[in-house]
Amino acid sequence: MIPFPGRKDEIVIYQRRRMNYFCFMSIWKTGSPNRAVAFWVLGGTIMLVVQVMLGGITRLTGSGLSITEWNVITGVIPPLKQQEWMVEFEKYRQTPQYHLLNAGFSLSDFKFIFFWEWFHRFWARLVAVVFVVGFVYLLLKRKMKTEMIKPLLILFLLGALQGAIGWIMVASGLTGDALYVKPTRLALHFVFALVLISYAFWFSLHLLFPVNRIRNARGLRRFSKVLLGLIFLQLIYGALMAGHKAAAVAPTWPTINGDWVPATLFKNPSWYLNFVENTIMIHFIHRGLAYLIFLGIVLWTFRLFSSGLLRYERTKLIAPLALVCLQILLGILAVLLSPGIQANHWVFFDWIALFHQLTGMLLLLSLVYAVYVLRPAHSK
Repeated sequence: MIPFPGRKDEIVIYQRRRMNYFCFMSIWKTGSPNRAVAFWVLGGTIMLVVQVMLGGITRLTGSGLSITEWNVITGVIPPLKQQEWMVEFEKYRQTPQYHLLNAGFSLSDFKFIFFWEWFHRFWARLVAVVFVVGFVYLLLKRKMKTEMIKPLLILFLLGALQGAIGWIMVASGLTGDALYVKPTRLALHFVFALVLISYAFWFSLHLLFPVNRIRNARGLRRFSKVLLGLIFLQLIYGALMAGHKAAAVAPTWPTINGDWVPATLFKNPSWYLNFVENTIMIHFIHRGLAYLIFLGIVLWTFRLFSSGLLRYERTKLIAPLALVCLQILLGILAVLLSPGIQANHWVFFDWIALFHQLTGMLLLLSLVYAVYVLRPAHSK
């Protein structure tokens, strides 16, 4: 029985929902190649998000330079004997970070930071194994269609490139007087991770979603692309904030150390370097982009309500507004609780910063979903 017999628009909505439901369930229940490959790629995407979060923990605990070599095979197993631990500790003691920052470290302190860097690398290896083994298994089981091969090869190449950039980033902190990795290389490593995650997520959507789940909304799609670009830029500046530890240089809100527009935005004589090296400029841009993205998503959501599309994708397309509100709240807390105010807030600050990073990635993926679903059915 149709539940709204007196209203034509609600009858149409009901019928479309039934059609979408049965079409999606047919993909779920049947052993189609699309379903098998899609859930494999989606699982790998979730593992990549976890990998980025482990990278955040590694950065926040100052663990990133604890392993001074990249041993792809032998590095899988951590030191197990006291002598092996002492060999690794001695390698770390040759780094600038040890001499300039952690000279008082005990072996127990070293084991703590070593664990997080080792686990970050171990998880990266595990992601690679899941993708490679899954690819071979699905290929042998004939679940892999010919048109899937090229996107998957691109995915593998992006993953390999991300690993190489990760080592280049670590190497930047092992020479000279470096206390940490270079912020620009940290940002590069982070943005390539975002590209990899977004590409994998897009491919899984392409495999999972029937054509009739797509909504032709060109104007909203263009708006979504603009917001997606702004969020990418914002996440890059978030990585620069983290690399420069810029939250602590202006632990006030809503002003930046009492100013709405700080006088030191262009203190570097090379004006273009201010955008990647001047912590106040980086802080100023990061806050400004947050406000701009918030206003943009509010307007975007209002247009969604006006268009009626929320009748079909209510939960998913409302997600960006909820996520951007949470993201701004976490950002404000991260600034106010940064070590520049009270050192005893470090532990709480770490958790806030970590969830701030996670929410930023989820916000990005919610817009990737919007760009995918708000498009003509024939487009790629």
